[in-house]
Amino acid sequence: MSPDEYERMYRLEDRHWWFAARRTLLSSALERWRATLPTPTAAGPLRLLDVGCGTGATLAHLSGYGEAYGVDVEPRALAFCRTRGLRTNLALASASALPFADGTFQVAVALDVLEHVGDDRAAAREIARVLAPGGLLFASVPAYPSLWSGHDVALMHRRRYTRAAFESLLTGAGLSVEHRTHTVSALLPPVYLLRHFQRLARLAGSRPARADIYPTPPPLNALLRAELEWEGRVALRTPLPFGVSLFAVARKKRDDAPGGSG
Repeated sequence: MSPDEYERMYRLEDRHWWFAARRTLLSSALERWRATLPTPTAAGPLRLLDVGCGTGATLAHLSGYGEAYGVDVEPRALAFCRTRGLRTNLALASASALPFADGTFQVAVALDVLEHVGDDRAAAREIARVLAPGGLLFASVPAYPSLWSGHDVALMHRRRYTRAAFESLLTGAGLSVEHRTHTVSALLPPVYLLRHFQRLARLAGSRPARADIYPTPPPLNALLRAELEWEGRVALRTPLPFGVSLFAVARKKRDDAPGGSG
C-alpha cells in the first residue's frame, strides 16, 4: 500500500461504511463459529492474530474477543496502531515469515491482505502454521481479475482472485474451507462501471492511481453500511454467487495425517 493510503485509512476506517461493514461481517462469523474453536491451553484467553493489521481498527475490535496480536510489514501502519492506543502485541513482519511458534493462535484474520503478498501461497501456509489444530482463518480478498484498476495499483495489490483460485490457495495451505462466499454484491454493477472508466482514464493519462475510499456523507454512509451488513448476514447463511470481494472461513486440520478431518 502506498504510504499516503495509510493516513487515509487511519482517518476513515472507524466509521467508513466499507471498513465498518467488513468488521461486522467478521464479528458475525466469529460468533457463528466461536463454539467450534479449539480450547486455549492452560485455560488462557483466546489468542487471535490480525495478519496485515494496517492502522489497527480491526485489531482493536479483535481485542474484545481475547488476546489479540497484530503484524504488518509497514512501520507506518504500526505507528498508527500505537497512535490508536495499541502499544503491545505488535510485530513488524511479513505474512510469509510470522514471528510466532507453531500452533500459537486459535484464530487468524487476514482481511484484504493476501493480494498484497508476492508469494500468497507461502503466506497462506505460514498463517496455517501458526494456527492451532482446529483453529480458524477468516480471510477476504478482492474478487474478479477483470475488475483490476487504479484502485488496485494504489493499494499495491498483486492480484485479484476468482472463487476457484481463492479456494485453491486455502486448501493448498492445508486448510479446509468451511464457508466461502462473495460479498459486496449489491455494489458490483456500479463498481464494475467505475473501474472500467478508471482504466480508460489511466490509459488516457488523465488520472493518477488512487484507492476508491473517500469520505462519504453521513446519510449515504449509513445507508451503504446497513446494506452491506444485511448482505453479510445473508452471505454467512447462504453463499452469494457474485460480489466485489470474497470471504472465507477455513479450518486447520485437527491432525497431521493425510486426509485428516477438518
